[in-house]
Amino acid sequence: MTVLDARTLGRATLARQLLLDRADVPVADAVAHLCGLQAQEPQEPFVGLWSRLRVFDPAALSNLLVERRVVRTHLMRRTVHLVTAEDALSWRARHDAMLRQRVLAVYRRELAGVDLDELAAAGRAVTADGEPRTMAELARSVAERWPAPGPRALGEMLVAALVPMVQIPPRGLWRMRAGVRNVPLSIWLGREIDPPSPDGSDPVGRALVRRYLAAFGPAASADLRAWCGLAGLPAAVAAMRGELVAFRDERGRELLDLPDAPRPDPGTPAPVRFLPAFDNAILGYRDRGRIIDDVHRGLSVTGTRMVLVDGRVAATWSVEAGTVAVTPLRRLTRAERAAVAEEGRPLASLLTNDESDRVRID
Repeated sequence: MTVLDARTLGRATLARQLLLDRADVPVADAVAHLCGLQAQEPQEPFVGLWSRLRVFDPAALSNLLVERRVVRTHLMRRTVHLVTAEDALSWRARHDAMLRQRVLAVYRRELAGVDLDELAAAGRAVTADGEPRTMAELARSVAERWPAPGPRALGEMLVAALVPMVQIPPRGLWRMRAGVRNVPLSIWLGREIDPPSPDGSDPVGRALVRRYLAAFGPAASADLRAWCGLAGLPAAVAAMRGELVAFRDERGRELLDLPDAPRPDPGTPAPVRFLPAFDNAILGYRDRGRIIDDVHRGLSVTGTRMVLVDGRVAATWSVEAGTVAVTPLRRLTRAERAAVAEEGRPLASLLTNDESDRVRID
């Protein structure tokens, strides 16, 4: 079986994630291809798409949110993701059990004795009017019936798991600061969530496998689970093995992929790219060694923004007084520093509304 080294896997990741060559596709198509963007930090998806698209106007993404063609909702790994409306409706039921378990993992003691089906029914009854509510408001509406757990546990369980919700605009719009207000997904989109398959098959699971490999492959089953948080996908993988090709990584793990998906030559040049906080190009794997060194792996879950140089995390970045400030994690060559500065200047212009194109490399 062919062995793919870390550099080969890294180039494949960059190609699938639209980071090797910027793509000339509409914003909605990019969001769909990427299987959504992690978005608990509302402005970060704008940077993620700017780094991936040849032409990107932040207003285009804001308009998609206002037009209800993309939504912000709890989905993969119980994190807030920006996904297309179609994917939210199609995927949400498949994530229900995982979302419940992940909230219970945090609030099991507080929610002991609470019938979650009854709590879900109460939450649906309250939100059936379609009025936007904060998590605290929703928790208070059912707290008289369940006073013991406290508002945080009740609110998290209702909003993140039991009642499929979207965070409505102006939350998530470009340059807008707004608190979280929630509306049921089905009311916001005017369509019921797709139900689970009645015959016990798993067409959504198989679709998730295909979509994940298209955007992240080649990858192991453990990588797939790390991305979505779902435990029940081995059967879907087994059912589609005839459609897939297999490789090994340098640790001997089996990697699966779509036959015709791009796997560039490992010598392909990789341009500098600025990644937003919590970018799935890093978080979408159990083994992140294809793109980040183990010594820096912890940065991926702290909200640190990162810079890719030659296809790997080589620096972090932030914005200070209108300047993109870059802090290298290793010594950069003169040519690499020049490339980082060149890529950072238009990013500074984007983030400062063309008031500055300053880049500082510490």
